[in-house]
Amino acid sequence: MANPRKSALKILIKIEKDGAYSNIALNNQLKEDNTTGVDASFCSALVYGVLERKILLDYIIRQYTSLRLKKIETPVLNILRMGILQIAFMDKVPESAAVNESVKLAKGMRLNKASGFINGVLRSFVRAGCAYKLPDKNSDRAMYYSVYYSMPKNIVNLWLNVYGEENTLSILENLTGRPPVSVRVNTLKTTASKLKESFERSGMGVQRVQEMDNALLLSHTGAIENTSQYRQGLFHVQDTASQLCCELLAPKENMLVYDFCSAPGGKAFTMAELMNNKGTIKAFDMYEHKVKLINNGAYRLGIENIKAAVANALEDKKLPPADRILCDVPCSGLGIIRRKPEIRYKQDLGIDTLPQLQYDILCSCAKHLKSGGILAYSTCTLNPDENENNVKRFLREHSQFQPLKISIKDDIMNKIGSMDNAVTLLPQKNGSDGFFISLFIKR
Repeated sequence: MANPRKSALKILIKIEKDGAYSNIALNNQLKEDNTTGVDASFCSALVYGVLERKILLDYIIRQYTSLRLKKIETPVLNILRMGILQIAFMDKVPESAAVNESVKLAKGMRLNKASGFINGVLRSFVRAGCAYKLPDKNSDRAMYYSVYYSMPKNIVNLWLNVYGEENTLSILENLTGRPPVSVRVNTLKTTASKLKESFERSGMGVQRVQEMDNALLLSHTGAIENTSQYRQGLFHVQDTASQLCCELLAPKENMLVYDFCSAPGGKAFTMAELMNNKGTIKAFDMYEHKVKLINNGAYRLGIENIKAAVANALEDKKLPPADRILCDVPCSGLGIIRRKPEIRYKQDLGIDTLPQLQYDILCSCAKHLKSGGILAYSTCTLNPDENENNVKRFLREHSQFQPLKISIKDDIMNKIGSMDNAVTLLPQKNGSDGFFISLFIKR
């Protein structure tokens, strides 16, 4: 019999101890435990609930035990986190059930000695009316926001310094909770209207995206890869900001396009559709298994103009000059925290080391652009050193490249930035992730 709490605990331990990705660990554990339906949904809610509120949950736990959290075993601490989550933030779970099931889970995991401790902490929390104190906002607003939104203080400080308090609060609010499923309509096989009707007949919630004709936001999808529409290749999953990046690069029929750091291939697929399957897109990635993902996706979608290959973006390669280049570099991922909430707890996000790697990749890719060609540099993070500062440096050190002005209607995305050729998209409109896009033209 499925035990969603036990499954959730196993997943949280794998994420914390092994650095597993939440979505992969969740899917694998649900399959292993044969957990489906309501139990699978509850398990998912527990996993993502803990990941999204871990700093706050730990802050609460500290108020009900004299033990330092570092002294508490990982399984025990995660049972406490799930217990506090259910009691304080999951209205449909009775307090008594949250306490009793947490104790039962501890015993079932052979944590008998800890079961009394878990029982004591959770019952004390219930007896106190689920009361807890937050840091004093007036004395340390960054700490207050860090605990309230479960975002590490160094990231909160970064955003406060760069974007100001109003934008930072908006970012924190919109990076909390589960995002919609954003998909790109495969215009080689169907239309947005037809696909929308098909999704609605399947019982999904569907929303059109303003000013983006072929983007849809879905809810109540279940396992999207199990749908008939997915198997027929009528769409691929891709965030709206990522789709917009491809539209701004504007590849056209019969062009030669290079997509570096391409896997899993979403941008290459969108560009192929924009090109009506004509011309050539060379999609490069460092790893063979990721290149297979690109090829498999292209096959499912009926795309024939993508040529995927293993290649390191930093290595010198002899390539014909391209009309368009997409350079979507590895980044700290601060813009996609709501999709991968475990990112915020990584010991090393690479905020200090990634900018140089990104810059080196940008310079290497730019060598392959023809005169009059356009290059897009993009990330899914919210950090000026990885974004605007790399763009400014590139323009200073490459006189043959000029900034290409970006125009985006306010209805499409919530954007900020003072550079004509670069824009930071905040995660507030149209289901967008936090994202950065910049454009260059070679003279």
